[in-house]
Amino acid sequence: MVVSAPDLKAFLLATPFFGGLSDPSLDLLISMLVECRFDAGATVVVEGEPGRSMFIVKSGRLAVSKRASSGSVVPISRLEPGDFFGEMTLIEMQNRSATVVAEAPTVLFELTAGNLYACFKADIHAYVIVLQNINRELCRRLRRADDRFAGHQVGDDN
Repeated sequence: MVVSAPDLKAFLLATPFFGGLSDPSLDLLISMLVECRFDAGATVVVEGEPGRSMFIVKSGRLAVSKRASSGSVVPISRLEPGDFFGEMTLIEMQNRSATVVAEAPTVLFELTAGNLYACFKADIHAYVIVLQNINRELCRRLRRADDRFAGHQVGDDN
């Protein structure tokens, strides 16, 4: 289902992914989004599978996990409305880095690599802003991971 809701712009502008976009640029990107619905317990993406799209969380709650070398599942984070995931596969063109499962009924907006490329061709300024927004969020995540890692290291010394 293609997205078209009057209050969608306000929601999307409040997310880290769409911040700073002009109205016409936002309209262009909204026209490229596809709404996806998942029941609680449904797997959205699987670690290691090919991926050519990213998702913005409209509603619901999702769990992100990775498989450890021992085979156990390691929880990484929770995603809630306004969060986005899957962007790494669009940037590095590698397989999915984690598994994402809906913990509650969830609505996502999907943006494919093809549509992101179409944005690049149609509105280079919007494309640059989106990439800057993705980079900012990736830096935030890296800082949080660094802090968690450093906290575990400090705790191990005591």
